[in-house]
Amino acid sequence: MKKWFSLSLLLLTLMQVSLFAQDGGEVGPSREQGIWQTVVMIFILLVFFYFILWRPEQKRRKALEEQRTSLKQGDRVVAMGIVGTVLRIQEQTVILKMYDGSKVEFLKGAVTEVNPETAEESAKTEKQKDSSEAN
Repeated sequence: MKKWFSLSLLLLTLMQVSLFAQDGGEVGPSREQGIWQTVVMIFILLVFFYFILWRPEQKRRKALEEQRTSLKQGDRVVAMGIVGTVLRIQEQTVILKMYDGSKVEFLKGAVTEVNPETAEESAKTEKQKDSSEAN
């Protein structure tokens, strides 16, 4: 099997050299043809990077920024791996209430995931607000 593969590869190489030799005696593609091939390959590479890397990353950043701007009190968020409930939203920071009742202030940019408050949680936080205001 290896013999056939190496033999066919050798024959293809010889055919390629003989075809280029018929194009005016020089071995290899002409200078103008090589430049155009390079330009086309660079263009294809740039298009590939745009659609595979840059565009999806832009969409992800835009969606995350929309989540951060739509934060509201009571939302459960993950900031730097720490899960908490939004207690107060300021201009550049968010104050989160942890499970044990402690409060931590984070930059809005540190928020990586937002889970919007459900109707049940909304009613629960309203009851807590009313009871804390009554005391």
